[in-house]
Amino acid sequence: MHVPDGFLDAPTSLATAGVAAAAVALALRGARRELDDRVAPLAGIIATFVFAGQMINFPVAGGTSGHLLGGAMTTVLVGPFTGLLCMTVVIVVQSLLFADGGITALGTNVVLMGVVAVVTAHLVFLAAQVLLPKRVSMVAPAAALAALASVATSAATFVLLYSVGGVVPIPFDTLLTAMLGVHLLIGAGEAVITFVVVAGIMGVRPDLVRGARGVLVSRELETRMVAA
Repeated sequence: MHVPDGFLDAPTSLATAGVAAAAVALALRGARRELDDRVAPLAGIIATFVFAGQMINFPVAGGTSGHLLGGAMTTVLVGPFTGLLCMTVVIVVQSLLFADGGITALGTNVVLMGVVAVVTAHLVFLAAQVLLPKRVSMVAPAAALAALASVATSAATFVLLYSVGGVVPIPFDTLLTAMLGVHLLIGAGEAVITFVVVAGIMGVRPDLVRGARGVLVSRELETRMVAA
């Protein structure tokens, strides 16, 4: 998913850089409402975990490989604004220190793996919580669905960007089929990893999972009503 230098033309790269900068500025303001004494340390741990996870590739098909994206995981655990900041830090460090993704494509990568992944994951997670039973055990499956959707949407967004500013002509349907075919498999791996991590934290400290707060409040209300 990391876009290298030279894949997109200058106008497209500049446009994505502007979108990324605006999104990060908005996230800096929004994160003030999300961060507290519990979330702040977890955000640092999650960013480190995602950074390490993105450095490990797993085989997919046809000689290709994939790695953890992390947008859904960070969103569910620490909230969308803080999650975007975590993803941005990871992407910037990877680009500047490990040449994983181009420097001129930094804005593009933040948009794809940060903005698009986080927004998609947040919306799908909220929708899943509405449709699924209001149980603590449903938080991890909802996070897994969000993870799968976030990877697929990020891949489709790259195809749209490439159709606008790609430097080498590639038929839209050919690129879309190739990207979605591979990234749906990567998304399945992302869903499994997200499910395991969120379920593990839910098993020991559900109060740390920001996405579970609504379910926990509902459970407390039900408990109080039964006790009364």
